[in-house]
Amino acid sequence: MDSYLVRALAVLEARVNMLVATRRKVDDDPGDQFRGLYVSDDHVDRLLATPLAAFDLETLEEQNALFSDLDAQLTRLGVPEARAGEASRFAGIAERFGLDGLDASLLVVALAPDIDSRYERLYGYLNDDVTRRRASVSLALELCGASPLDASSRSRLLGGSRLVSGGLLVVEDLDRPFLTRSLRVPDRVAAHLLGDDHTDPGIADLEDAPILVDVGATEELEAVIEGGVGLAYVRERPGCATRPFVASAFAAAGLGVLSLALERLERSSDPAEVAALAAREALLSNRGLLAGPVEILESLGAEAVRCFTRQRAPVVLFGKLPWDPRWSARVPYQVDAPDVPPEMRDAIVEEGLSGVPGASGIEPGRVLGQFRLSPEQIARAVRDAGVRAMAEGRDVSHEDLQAGARAQNSGGLERLARRIVPAVGWDDLVLPPQVLRQLHELASRAEHRHAVIGGWGMRRGGGRGRGVVALFAGESGTGKTMSAEVIARELGIDLYTVNLATVVDKYVGETEKNLERIFTEADGINGVLLFDEADALFGKRSEVSDAHDRYANIEVAYLLQRIESFDGLAVLATNLRSNVDEAFTRRLDAVIDFPVPEEPERLALWDACLGTRLPRAGDIDLAFMARSFKLAGGAIRNIALTAAYFAADRGDAVNMVDLVVATQREYRKLGRLCLEAEFGPYHKLVGAK
Repeated sequence: MDSYLVRALAVLEARVNMLVATRRKVDDDPGDQFRGLYVSDDHVDRLLATPLAAFDLETLEEQNALFSDLDAQLTRLGVPEARAGEASRFAGIAERFGLDGLDASLLVVALAPDIDSRYERLYGYLNDDVTRRRASVSLALELCGASPLDASSRSRLLGGSRLVSGGLLVVEDLDRPFLTRSLRVPDRVAAHLLGDDHTDPGIADLEDAPILVDVGATEELEAVIEGGVGLAYVRERPGCATRPFVASAFAAAGLGVLSLALERLERSSDPAEVAALAAREALLSNRGLLAGPVEILESLGAEAVRCFTRQRAPVVLFGKLPWDPRWSARVPYQVDAPDVPPEMRDAIVEEGLSGVPGASGIEPGRVLGQFRLSPEQIARAVRDAGVRAMAEGRDVSHEDLQAGARAQNSGGLERLARRIVPAVGWDDLVLPPQVLRQLHELASRAEHRHAVIGGWGMRRGGGRGRGVVALFAGESGTGKTMSAEVIARELGIDLYTVNLATVVDKYVGETEKNLERIFTEADGINGVLLFDEADALFGKRSEVSDAHDRYANIEVAYLLQRIESFDGLAVLATNLRSNVDEAFTRRLDAVIDFPVPEEPERLALWDACLGTRLPRAGDIDLAFMARSFKLAGGAIRNIALTAAYFAADRGDAVNMVDLVVATQREYRKLGRLCLEAEFGPYHKLVGAK
């Protein structure tokens, strides 16, 4: 046990012995077996005859004189001195909680029954009540040589004192008079003093140990922590190294870190209780407190945030919201969280995959370079990749790691958009060479934007985000959506198609709110955000002739601002480029026109849409189909699908009649005439259908 605590308990034992002897001198019947259960007449007379001043004059002076020389008393009691250089938990608590001698003595008095059960009975005797087995306020002050009439001494046990507000001491029985209230040391404090380093059960489920990797650039935050400011706020973006950044600053200041993941906080939890437990745990274990995201607390009200900002322990909060002065009377140090440097990402991946079969060939930069992931998300992605490979009994692959990274996306965006897992690649696209080159450039821009925009600072000022926004323009079926899916697969991320039904609202202002929710969720995930039929939202502004025009223009103006601060990858697809407001052009990183395919592209499309698994009859003439029917890829795909159903119904291979009849069905859908010039020798056949 802590040698300083042993010494303090030895002094306490001597004081108790002396006080017991004093009690016996004035006890008329020390052998009374019912003592403490009733008050005799003689006892009442003695109490009435005792002047009030007797509590703080000769008796207290005599007691204090007996214990003025602590070292001499310890030598007399045979208690060893603390060994040189030995760390004392009790002394550490006194220093970090700002306790003076009287505070420390009161803490020892209250702690004694939790360490030695003899004190239960001794305190019952001294309280003159066998049911009161903890020290009362009056008894504690008397054992510490302090007067119950001294306001300064009494204040040590009031709500705002270091002992009580710090959670080291609990004053119970608040309905009793102050001097007869019981004192109790919480179990966690007693356990810590006895060598237990387990986190308080009240916050253990919230603790989230950060990845301890030095990210540098902590000098300012370290200076603030060491300078006694005690409060800082880290503004974070998706994929930032918030926790390692703060942990490094605490470590440089000689502190550990107690990190709380407040997203695990239950709605029924009391923020004040959680904050008090966390601050006490941080001070007990010589750590700084890191808690967030602050949005969780803000949703419970500003007072919930203030519960954390008013704690004595060094506190660093983090979140995406700007700092609100209402959250604290103190002015915090504010700093932006740094991005995850490539060397940290690589180190986390290599450490997580150490010992995993086949992991030696993994290139973290090539696999995760385009992902915005925090260190914690990277570590989870690595574990996910290892589990996938182990479940299938094979070596871990790049695809496993990318799948693990995609699994870190939150599900919030899926309530507002449809998620598509990319299943097509570059070989599936049938487009002119110049369009393919532009798509490759767009994928490259998305892959290297963190280095170019973040590392090289090539988009400074104006509140511009790090996003990449492209416009795909062309007739329906020319491959716009498929191209977005191919880019998503190239980057190893998912495609999210925005459902206009969840966005457009007839009530004024609601459309903007829905869009803001979509952009906010999209900022926090790794995916391609596709706005199909984008001209419905990004249309041209018009002259204001009525209220409808005014609010429609407001929607477009909002989108112009929001798309510029977007940090993700967005694709706007439209059939009518001329309908998109020209102000978007400057904010676009790429504009790609998708032309209607010419005959060579149509021939390739017919062959690709029929595929290799569908049985084909020998009379199929794809050259005729490509030459005669000027259709986009979407229409050709529909025709191939319809023809396949015809063949399946007969139980036979697809033949030329199936293709021609399916083409006629598609022409009817499109409202086009079936001309003999197009259908040639098959015109009579489709006329009969």
